[in-house]
Amino acid sequence: MARLAVDLGQVYSKYDCLLGANLHPALPVDRHILAKRARVWIDADGFSTPLNFDNLLEFEPRPVAQWRFLASAGDDRAVEVRLCADMLEGRNVTVLQFHRPDAAPRAGHDLAPECRVSLTVRVDIEDRNFHTETQRNSGAEHHFASHTRTLGDQTGFEFAPAVDRRLRVFADHGLYHPQPEWSENIEHPVEATRGQTAHGDAFSPGWFELPLPKGQTVTLVVSADPVDPTAAELRDFVEQREAADVKLLRGADLQRGDRFGRELALALRAFVARRDRGRTIIAGYPWFLDWGRDSLICARGLLAAGMTDEVQQLLTVLAHFEDRGTLPNTIRGEDASNRDTTDAPLWFGIVCEEHAETMTRARATAFYATQVDHRGRTVADVLQSIACGFRDGTPNGIRMDPESALVWSPSHFTWMDTSFPAGTPREGYPVEIQALWVRLLRQVARLAGRGEGDEWAALAQRAEQSLLEKYWIEELGWIADLLVAAPSVPARDAEQDTSLRSNGLLVASLGLLTGQRARRTVDAALRHLVVPGALRSLAPLHVSPPLPIHGRDGQLLNDPRNPYRGRYEGDEDTRRKPAYHNGTAWTWTFPVLCEAIARAWDFEEEAVAAARSYLGSMDQLLREGCLGQIPEILDGDAPHAQRGCDAQAWGVTEALRVWKLLSKS
Repeated sequence: MARLAVDLGQVYSKYDCLLGANLHPALPVDRHILAKRARVWIDADGFSTPLNFDNLLEFEPRPVAQWRFLASAGDDRAVEVRLCADMLEGRNVTVLQFHRPDAAPRAGHDLAPECRVSLTVRVDIEDRNFHTETQRNSGAEHHFASHTRTLGDQTGFEFAPAVDRRLRVFADHGLYHPQPEWSENIEHPVEATRGQTAHGDAFSPGWFELPLPKGQTVTLVVSADPVDPTAAELRDFVEQREAADVKLLRGADLQRGDRFGRELALALRAFVARRDRGRTIIAGYPWFLDWGRDSLICARGLLAAGMTDEVQQLLTVLAHFEDRGTLPNTIRGEDASNRDTTDAPLWFGIVCEEHAETMTRARATAFYATQVDHRGRTVADVLQSIACGFRDGTPNGIRMDPESALVWSPSHFTWMDTSFPAGTPREGYPVEIQALWVRLLRQVARLAGRGEGDEWAALAQRAEQSLLEKYWIEELGWIADLLVAAPSVPARDAEQDTSLRSNGLLVASLGLLTGQRARRTVDAALRHLVVPGALRSLAPLHVSPPLPIHGRDGQLLNDPRNPYRGRYEGDEDTRRKPAYHNGTAWTWTFPVLCEAIARAWDFEEEAVAAARSYLGSMDQLLREGCLGQIPEILDGDAPHAQRGCDAQAWGVTEALRVWKLLSKS
């Protein structure tokens, strides 16, 4: 990961970095911060000035990121410098490429030919897991000094604290000068809003002197790979990225004038990662890895982008992990033991169904027959294993109520999964789980054929009938979020949770809530949940039953009758967790609302136009925060500040999926 500020050299978070390396050769693991930032000055005929926001002419955020600076050289003279920055595909390598154009600068007088122009660059380094902070002390000073050496040709330096952890920083022109320097108390204002350590330190072993005459390009490489990139890789990295963009957009089948759709398609590529020989999805940057639920929700958007091969690889990877109806909630490297999720296995079913719909009947049959593990199981076998596991009871406590055919879920097993404190426990029968369950049952029935398939179809019919009968709240005009029930309590004895949340919209977008009920549910969401580009996770209304949230010490943290909290900031356990799913606005559910609008009104022209208008408002989010990306969450209260991960996969992929759906309607 490279996470750079437009204001070059500035740092706003401990996660900002020039290189956060993934040090496992085959799997996504926590990124390791090795290079924090590059600080750059231009020396133009003896007049030195930093390259930063003060002299920035233009910035283009799309990979390859591009800056254009116009730096003063004194006496009304100026020098233009262009910077391109990107990571090499599939490598722990960040490339900074500085270029001085032949043409005269846009403003000011050009320098005389004999005037010398050069860059001074300092790279500040660290050696830490990206959740921690570097602090200068005698131990840190010895660590960096004893493991840093100048490269023999004086083109750069190497920091090698371990056999499997090596950073090399070098330039293709100029000289490197050893001169150690510490930067202390670098402020991290983002962490300050979260009640965390708000500053850190970094070490710079020396500085680069990089001559930059007219027409010259100089490349600075920051690499944590065992093998340095070749000259050809460095020379062609811009062209290769642009060619990859063209290929991606061609596969996404987007109109040339569709700027919003094209930006979403380009944004999603950052989240597709390698897991062994397959593919997985990084849930969000800077700190998430691959999650079962998030990856599968994202896969629907990848299908819309034409990335069917990547989706098939993802399904094969996750199918390998399936066990008696369960899939991993989070995957940390090779550890897939966390299976606290009811929805991931059901989303697996949705993606299989939608993936098959992109194929001919013969290819779909072959897809379901694809072998996914050493036991010889197929995709169809895994789907049936999930259905049987839910029906008969899974090892992690998920079970079907035999009478209603509804699925009971343990606490914090849905996407609203905060725990300790359990901000939104949702123990019982969550509404969106039932919609996903019905869709899985129908698919398994089709695959099983006559006989066994009839039994699955009957179960699907019973579950759908129970969903429509037990959740609708006529006097409020929306579908209930949950039937609250302790373990072993049947659905008939559960208490209806009347909270207005976004989950009921999934029932409409998945096609199970239709007609007037769907329209009334959508109308309630439009009145109480919508903020610009996102959807509140809870309406600012009284709730029934009460939702008390207690801290680790047992202290009550909220008003149980009015649990809405519209600002996501402060201490994690006492302030952010109680807000996370109780008022915080989410971007990934906003496209679901837009799809529900179109479906509730049967894709009538005016409904589709309204849905497109709402969805198009997410364009503003691409222009703020992490430029070119969609954030995880916003405050539910105005001014709706961006919070959480500032580049979230399912916000991007769901926006693209629904945008394409509405564009074809």
